[in-house]
Amino acid sequence: MENLNLRHLYYFWVISREGSIARASEVLDLAPQTLSGQLATFEGSVGGRLFSRERRRLILTELGHLVQSYADEIFELTGELSETLRSGPEDRPLSLSAGISASVHKLIAYYLLDPAMKLRRPVQLECRTGRTEDLLMSLKRKELDVVLTDRMPRAESPERFAVHPLSQSTISLFAAPALAEKLRPGFPGSLNSQPLLANATDAPYFQKLMNWFNLNNVRMNLVARVDDSALIKVFGRDGVGVFAAPTMIKDEVCRQYQVSLIASLDEVTDQLYAITRSRNLAHEGVRAICEVRERLL
Repeated sequence: MENLNLRHLYYFWVISREGSIARASEVLDLAPQTLSGQLATFEGSVGGRLFSRERRRLILTELGHLVQSYADEIFELTGELSETLRSGPEDRPLSLSAGISASVHKLIAYYLLDPAMKLRRPVQLECRTGRTEDLLMSLKRKELDVVLTDRMPRAESPERFAVHPLSQSTISLFAAPALAEKLRPGFPGSLNSQPLLANATDAPYFQKLMNWFNLNNVRMNLVARVDDSALIKVFGRDGVGVFAAPTMIKDEVCRQYQVSLIASLDEVTDQLYAITRSRNLAHEGVRAICEVRERLL
């Protein structure tokens, strides 16, 4: 065959990742008819069908799987090269775009980002908060360099992200001083029927907390869901209810929000992750964040 057309290979690769020409056309900003024609041309050049159709889905053929395996390596390497070149000379500022899940406590997010800010070269940091799913879409589009989150990507996600475990902390319960003082005697039975503030009910640590309540025959009254780690502490400070936060930042939480510790729950933990497009960390700032694991675990 003639020299491989890398643009056609890239179009095929995006289609294989998205699972349909319609979705791939949105990613590539091309008309579906144009993309379909480019795919047909590429199939002609490689000498066989790369997809078979099952209902409305495109399924990779044996040849398609073979080509995709090479394409994965090629475009992972080109992505790393692009990030390396984007970093530029050491005397130029390093651009770092980080996505932070709204449910991640901002004090911990600061600790995780801090190693990148302490690199020898200056760093221009851009932070974006939001839902993990939305941030991962931005990571996929190369709008972000890393996503800091408290949950793994969904198992059914077609994207191939690299997941780097970071810090793990037990969970503690906090409340306004008067409420905390009332609840410490007789803990955990004292929590029964007391108001509870949930940071995010789908967060992994929250499910563990609910299981701990059930095992200890505790029935709290969920009064609010506040999907922002700073705002929930403001509600807690004003006596609206009890809230949970990682034990590793308990002193800062109490000092900054004038709340008091009720108790620490050794059986309930919160795990944080850094998610990147590639296991090979070419970006110096992202590498510094991921290497913080040994210091925080």
